[in-house]
Amino acid sequence: MTRSLEKMAAVRKLRCAVYTRKSSEDGLEQEFNSLHAQREACESYVASQRSEGWVLVRDHYDDGGVSGGTLDRPGLQRLMADIEDGLVDVVVVYKIDRLSRSLADFAKLVEMFDRNGVTFVSVTQSFNTTTSMGRLTLNILLSFAQFEREVTAERIRDKVAASRKKGMWMGGVPPYGYRVENRKLVIDDERAEHVRWIFARFIEIGSGTVLAREVGQRGIRTPRGNRIDKKYLYRLLNNRAYIGEAVHRGDSYPGEHKAIVDGETWNKVHAILQVSPRKRAARTRTDTPALLKGLLFGPDGAAFSPTHTRKGGKLYRYYVSQTVLKHGAGSCPVGRVPAGEVEMAVIGQLRAVFRQPEIIAGTWKATRNLNEDITEADVRAALQQFDPLWEELFPAEQARIVALLVERIDIGVDSLNIRLRVDGLSGLAREMLPGSMKQAA
Repeated sequence: MTRSLEKMAAVRKLRCAVYTRKSSEDGLEQEFNSLHAQREACESYVASQRSEGWVLVRDHYDDGGVSGGTLDRPGLQRLMADIEDGLVDVVVVYKIDRLSRSLADFAKLVEMFDRNGVTFVSVTQSFNTTTSMGRLTLNILLSFAQFEREVTAERIRDKVAASRKKGMWMGGVPPYGYRVENRKLVIDDERAEHVRWIFARFIEIGSGTVLAREVGQRGIRTPRGNRIDKKYLYRLLNNRAYIGEAVHRGDSYPGEHKAIVDGETWNKVHAILQVSPRKRAARTRTDTPALLKGLLFGPDGAAFSPTHTRKGGKLYRYYVSQTVLKHGAGSCPVGRVPAGEVEMAVIGQLRAVFRQPEIIAGTWKATRNLNEDITEADVRAALQQFDPLWEELFPAEQARIVALLVERIDIGVDSLNIRLRVDGLSGLAREMLPGSMKQAA
């Protein structure tokens, strides 16, 4: 009896952790599911090795509905942390592929097991990793497990490709403007109107930066409530789902869902998108109203009119006094001025105005008459957007903003005086404030 007790005391206790995993969530809601079946088999095996000192640890390490192709699994991560802390001696699984289906990932796990003196045991494939034969068998079985996983993945990819060619929706986040019903895309009427407006407005202004600002002013946000930026808009404008197509690996097929945008609108948008943003922003002003048209006056009070000429294939733009046009050169001390120079001078003065504290304070007071919730910081931030946005605007939009801000520009031989509109700055600030369009409505 004494020898028997001494023998039992000499047996080292081996703390055994059972790990279970199931790839899909199907059946996990059942009272007794696949995870329970795996655990029961593993616990019975541990009990059969009680004479060898095997004891079961209390913690459960289970991963339901998680793929074996990654190590980023909550249950496995807890198990690895406990191994590193020296709380586990043996890892027990029902089958090898429950722990991992990737040979590379399993190699990492075995290395970590060895480093911490942990043995790995499979209940249905009797071996352990402490012997060379066990390692060889393990690698062979894992190779087949990985092969099976890759074949399964190929089948899934082929099924998705075939379904997409038939125009079917194969899951994921539905495009903005659609919702999913019975595994099919259905138009969401309210958001679809936003999509149509975005396409139509882009045709008008051709600028993603300006469009993103206007989208924000209208209070349009992503389905998750996030702000819609320029990058999101360009993805939206390039999504062929809006013309009723399904895309797979760059190829388009007729979709089962209805289109939100017609083909003519799509073609107009993409004709604009084919031009680089820099070239779009640098389009010549000869196609649009001159920036200072109707605003510039000479020393004698006569208006200046825009004109241009070409020499050697190069365009030269000017503003010419009406006095000179009627009575000839020399009839006005400032007969003609280069358009680029005077426009740069005006914009430079406007930029300086926006930074003056008294202008910001005055604009804030004027804006508060329409919206008491607006703060002086809001107005300052709105006016400061003018600088970075200006170069992104189309010439027609630049001309509109100048007309909104400026009442009159008097040009002399050595002077340039700008008279601002009383309500111009507050109007511009309201346009740039987030949600302003919504408030105005």
